[in-house]
Amino acid sequence: MNLGTVSTALVTPFTENGEVDYDQLQELVRHLLATGSESLVVNGTTGESPVLTHEEKIAVIQAVVNEVNGKVPVIAGTGSNNTAQTIAFTKEVECLGVDGCMVVVPYYNKPNQRSLVAHFTAIADSAEKPLMLYNIPGRSVVNMTAETTATLSQHPRIEWMKEASGNMEQIAEVLSKSSSGFTVYSGDDGLTLPLYTIGAAGIVSVASHIVGNEMQQMLKAFREGQHEKAANYHKLLLPVFNQLFTAPNPTVVKYALSKLHGFSDTVRLPLLTLTESEKAQFDEVWADFTEKQNNWLNTDQD
Repeated sequence: MNLGTVSTALVTPFTENGEVDYDQLQELVRHLLATGSESLVVNGTTGESPVLTHEEKIAVIQAVVNEVNGKVPVIAGTGSNNTAQTIAFTKEVECLGVDGCMVVVPYYNKPNQRSLVAHFTAIADSAEKPLMLYNIPGRSVVNMTAETTATLSQHPRIEWMKEASGNMEQIAEVLSKSSSGFTVYSGDDGLTLPLYTIGAAGIVSVASHIVGNEMQQMLKAFREGQHEKAANYHKLLLPVFNQLFTAPNPTVVKYALSKLHGFSDTVRLPLLTLTESEKAQFDEVWADFTEKQNNWLNTDQD
């Protein structure tokens, strides 16, 4: 299944008193589909899944599936550090109309590579929909190696990977060794273009909440052989990418959505909304980005 080049890992909007705001969630989906997102990943870390109840996770996933209504693929995060629980939740979520499930490397348990193969194989054997592996050692502590990924890529129901190790050498090895039908996506916005140039399919993005169209233009320029233009887009976007992760995700992108599009910036503990100084830092970066973009687009880039 083709997830496109820009897939967005959705935030979960909350009301001021911390309840899931389903009206804003549906509005956010419409915003993303209109600004370059070709698929959506719901109930991931950016969606604050660790602080959603089981019932809320089901309701959020169902709301996104209903709003998308088949326009683009929807991938739901179902992974945990409990294999049996992940299998059960994946089965439950598959009944909601999602197109696939994203399963993260188990956190806290610190499994070795042999255990990772067994964990993901057990889930894939039980699943009916395609799976996306999610390697993010900065959160899970354990890094899934290229050899382990290549082994898992041979499973018929493991189709994609979100690779957020930040290790270019490792990701290049994943791209080289994995099965031909296996698709790798960057999990880091700042590596979108570099990884795309060596064979990644695109990005599972946070930044696409606010710069989705620009990211699409960057990748389109590269595909069309306009490599200098693509590089200029990358350099233009990089400060925005970096700023979005200067405080715990998704606090900065939620503030950006509130500033630019009127969405709520409320998060749940243990996260807190940005301080005034942190907001000012984003505002400065965004103003600089906007000015440079306007100046650049007023010149002939073709």
